[in-house]
Amino acid sequence: MAKLYFYYSSMNAGKSTALLQSSYNYRERGMNTLVLAPEFDDRFGAGKVTSRIGIETEATTFRSGDDLLAQITQLHEANRLHCVLVDEAQFLTKEQVFQLGEVTDKLNIPVLAYGLRTDFQGEPFEGSKYLLAWSDNLNELKAICHCGSKATMVVRFDGSGNAITEGSQIEIGGNDRYVSMCRRHFKEKFFS
Repeated sequence: MAKLYFYYSSMNAGKSTALLQSSYNYRERGMNTLVLAPEFDDRFGAGKVTSRIGIETEATTFRSGDDLLAQITQLHEANRLHCVLVDEAQFLTKEQVFQLGEVTDKLNIPVLAYGLRTDFQGEPFEGSKYLLAWSDNLNELKAICHCGSKATMVVRFDGSGNAITEGSQIEIGGNDRYVSMCRRHFKEKFFS
């Protein structure tokens, strides 16, 4: 029976690399995968999943209002899918997480979702909240804080290197805007 997996971490833990490796493993064995990525994440070009270590693949983009169960069902009927992989899964809606559960339960296709657990304010993303609640398997990928401890939080910085404590939950960026930190250093930056 297929399962819904959630691989979560702070930034720089290798989520996209792990997704790309999993997709490669299926494809190497002649199996079809569907890689999904949010449409608005165009840091490396729309419709691409790119790892910081330099590997990438094409992705099918989704928006918050898209019915993922309907889209995946249609693609599966046209060309059998063996696995669905979702990058930046924190941007899924509650309904889309439910739909991915339906993909596993009704279509018997495993779904591997990769994303952040919390935002720069330490608050859960909608997609992450429901993936944590409804996934069959939870897997934490480890990132390291500058102090050597496990990084579980993300701090957003402005152009001058100051921690930002307010603003939109979603603001696309990479190492130029965000730094992964342990809880202690996150609190020092966020609450100082």
